[in-house]
Parts: sequence; structure tokens; C-alpha cells
Amino acid sequence: MLLKRQIDIKKVPKSKKKVLVALLCAFLLAAAAFMFMIFSFSSNEKIELFKGENPIIINGEQAGNAIHIDDSLYIPIAFIKEQLDDSIYYDEPTDSIIIVEGNNTIKIPFQSSSYIVDGEKKDAGLPGFIEKNGASYLPVSLIEEIYDIKVTIMPETEAIWIKRDGEGLILGKIVNKDIKEEDARLRIESTHRSPYVSRVSSNEEVYIEGEAEGYYLIRKKSGEAGYIQQSLVKKLETIEVDTGKEIKEVERPIYDEPIHLTWEAVYTKNPKTSSMPDMPGVNILSPTWFELENEKGKVKNLASKEFASWASEEGYKLWGLFSNAFDPDLTHAALQSFDTRKAIIDQLVSFSKQYKMEGINIDIENVNEEDGPLITQFVREASAAFHQEGLIVSMDITFISSSGNWSAFYEREKLAEIVDYLVVMAYDEHWATSPIAGSVASIPWVENNLQQLLEIVPNEQLILGVPLYTRIWEENEAGEISSKAVSMSKVKEWLEDKNAQPRYDADTGQNYAEHYDEEERKLYKVWLEDELSLSKRAELAMDYELAGVATWSRYFADETAWTALKMEDENEEKQ
Repeated sequence: MLLKRQIDIKKVPKSKKKVLVALLCAFLLAAAAFMFMIFSFSSNEKIELFKGENPIIINGEQAGNAIHIDDSLYIPIAFIKEQLDDSIYYDEPTDSIIIVEGNNTIKIPFQSSSYIVDGEKKDAGLPGFIEKNGASYLPVSLIEEIYDIKVTIMPETEAIWIKRDGEGLILGKIVNKDIKEEDARLRIESTHRSPYVSRVSSNEEVYIEGEAEGYYLIRKKSGEAGYIQQSLVKKLETIEVDTGKEIKEVERPIYDEPIHLTWEAVYTKNPKTSSMPDMPGVNILSPTWFELENEKGKVKNLASKEFASWASEEGYKLWGLFSNAFDPDLTHAALQSFDTRKAIIDQLVSFSKQYKMEGINIDIENVNEEDGPLITQFVREASAAFHQEGLIVSMDITFISSSGNWSAFYEREKLAEIVDYLVVMAYDEHWATSPIAGSVASIPWVENNLQQLLEIVPNEQLILGVPLYTRIWEENEAGEISSKAVSMSKVKEWLEDKNAQPRYDADTGQNYAEHYDEEERKLYKVWLEDELSLSKRAELAMDYELAGVATWSRYFADETAWTALKMEDENEEKQ
């Protein structure tokens, strides 16, 4: 039946034959045109892949250019900052580049052939930090020594290929023995119509960096890269970049239980160890022993070997606190120079050994907003030195706010990458001279600010600062207010003396009391820090899985504080 249904061409009218032939010719012409466009119109245009001399290749693309100085290659510091280390720092007073890599701090003076690593002088054999045409440069040899990278200089193109330690490279090979000229070209885009930058040869080894639409993006060992048909390349193996550098890890204490730190406020002398109370749950003491004394970097020392020995015998870990005296001008003057920063750091390292401390708590407050990067640099250099000694490094910060000198200067995200712990001082919602009376730190205020902070600081790195003091507010008939901070025991005495009965305030999540004095014609208000408020703060730390709590200060606490703030039992119940 099928044969009978086929058209006998001989029986087709001549006019229809002409139409069929015309259609067939049109089809063949179209096909030929298509093939002609694909192959015969392959672009013969060759262009330069790299811009300028000595191109720097990283992450599969050119990112600037190196320069030759006396037969040595130098890389722009702007490139290093953008691609390798955004913390590389120019220290103007010493006219030096400061690099903190791992636990090492490196100082590279301008035009000097030597540089300094943690105080030890080393010979670079050539100027380490130079300037040319308004840009700053460091030598390739020094950069490869400092950073965990491998630098390959391509002799054919003088390109500089920078690869990171652990980076995976896919090795391939051109397999077609009779590869055509147009197929061997490395194209800018994944099409034959694209201009090309170079060509490959049979059996040539290449690196495969990507793929698109039947093409591989490959890089020759000359550094040149482009697209070529996948059928012409065979994948061989994946190799891992190994710089051969050994990274020395310094062991630091690990806390298997939640941190409960309490600050010991030492203003003139240390407390008598015989009068120190039991503090169940507390595992770290942070006495305020060290303070910046002058612009030359001298550190005032109020530490006590007797207190340190007692703390060790009682099983407490010591994190000595260093503060900037909360003086913005002194802070700027002392921290602006690398040499002064190092002097401060060296003293603190010495004190840590002398008093057998496990950590250092950095408490820098009241700083000019523009000095924020300076504070970050100090903490970066200090942390490297402290970590070399196996010390835990913590830093006190505030919640995020627009207050320049008290909040805005903190570069919280960068600080979180540097230190082991950040301690957020979750107070004062209403401070000593606040224009309105209110809680030192209401529970909703703390939680709302905590949620905002946790968007940029990892929860396991954050310690919640807790106030142990209460402010008694005094308001006269003229509406003038003032306050004084009192301890937990003192406020209880005040409540009893005034016969003031606390009640729960849902807005603050705390107990609240007030008293009107007829003789003085004054209204007194107090939002209590008691077992209720402290247990709620501990619950916040547990709910958000924070590293622990820190209390300011031990002096304000009574015996109920430590029980209310214990986190261990609650954690065990959750598990």
C-alpha cells in the first residue's frame, strides 16, 4: 500500500516539478549559507587579551598590572588591598605599611631594604615599599613570602598568575591531532564569530576554568585564556595549589561551658581576697587593671599578684581588662603610630605573663568616630600578639546606634573577624544624666538591639553584658530629674526603708517601684535589677545561643545574682 501511495515523479506535471526543484535548491542554499556563517565566517580578528604590561591574573581575570624596578616586579598595594588583604594598613607617623597575617605583624618601612616581623628585622634584598607615579607598591617576592599564595611569572607574556593555597586547578589537554586553524583559536566569547587572543597546539596542556554552550574556558601556561570547543579538550585531573607554607597554630583555651564573666572594678586598689564572696557559676574574672596613661603608650598597672594567685586557687580564669581611659584625644594621640601601639601591646603581653592571665579584655570607649579604623588596627595588631601567647582576646562593644563617640566608631563586623569574643554592654538604655527616667536596660530593648547586632556578629562569638546596678531616679515638682546607681542590696534596703512595694511592669519586663516623699516633694522611681530581670537576661543568652554573659560589676551583686544568671542547668534541660 505504501508503494502505491508514493508519488511517481514521472506523473507530476512539469510546473510542479519546477516548484519542487526550486524548493530543494532554496533549502540547499539556506543550509549552505548557515554552514558558511558558522565556519567560513569564523572571525580572523586577533586582539590583545591583556591591558598594559605585566598583567596580574587572579580568580580567572586580569586585576591590574605590576611594574619592573631594577629587574624586580612590584605589585600595587591597591591590588593587594582589593584582592588579598583588605586590612593592609598605611601607618603615616612611621611611613610604613603594616600587614597582620595570621599571628604575625609585619612592618615594611618606605624604601627600606629590610622589614620587621614581630620585632625581628629581616633583609628583603630590595626596597620593600616604594612609590611610583603616585601609586604604592610592594615586591612580588615579599608578597609571596607573606601571604599564603603561589606566584607564577609567565615568561612568554610576563603575566603574573597568583593562585591561593588550596585552590583547585583542572588540568586538561588538547587532543585533536589535526586541529584546524579556526578551531585552535582561543575566543573571547563562546562562538566562532568572536575575536581570538591566541591559539593552542595539539597535545598542549591547559587549565580548564569554566564552560559555556559547548565550549571550555581554558588558560594556557602563558597566562592567555579564551573559549575553545569542548570536543577538542580532554580533562586530565584536578590539582590543588600547595604553597608549602606551614601555618603555626597556637593553642588557646576552649570553654566547654557557657562563659560567665564578671568584671572586678579596680579604681585604686584590689579588693581583699578574704572578703570576696562565693560566686557560683562565675568562671572568669576580669579586673580593670590596665589603663592607657599617656600619649607615649605607657600603661597604668593596678594588677595584684595576690589577687591573681587567689583567683587561680579558686578556679577562676583571669582576663585582665585594658581601657583607653575613655579619653578620645589621648586615644588618638597614642594609637595613631605603630610604634606606640606596639609599646602598649608589649606591656600587656608582659603583664599577661607576670599575672598568669588566660585572656585580655579590651575596653575602648568614647572615641572620635573618624578614629574607628585606628581602633580596629590596634585590636588587629594586639590580637595577633596576644594569640601568639595563647591568650583569649575579647573586646567590649555597645549596641548599634548613631552615637558617634560611644557607638558609631566600632567596626563591629571587622572586629568580629579579629577577636575571639565580643562582649556587648547591653546597657544603658537610660544613662546617669538621661533627660527622662527609665530602666537601665529593659528586656524588650535588649532583645530588639540584640537581634540587630546578631545580623553582623555570630551568636557563638557574642557575650551578653548584664547590669547588676539599678538607678534610683529622683524627680522634683519642676520636672527636674537626677539619678544615682546603687547595688542590688542597697536598692533592697531602700525599698524596705521607703516601704515601697515593687510590681511587675510588662513594658520593661522588670519589677518597678516608686515612692513619693511628702517632705521633699519628690517622686522616686526605680526599675529593679533582681532575680527576675537577671534570669530573663540569662534566658535571652540561652535562647539566642550566645557564648555566655558578663556582669558589670561584681561589686553591685548580691548572692541572688549568681544563681539567677546560671545557664548550665537550663542548657541541660534543653538538651
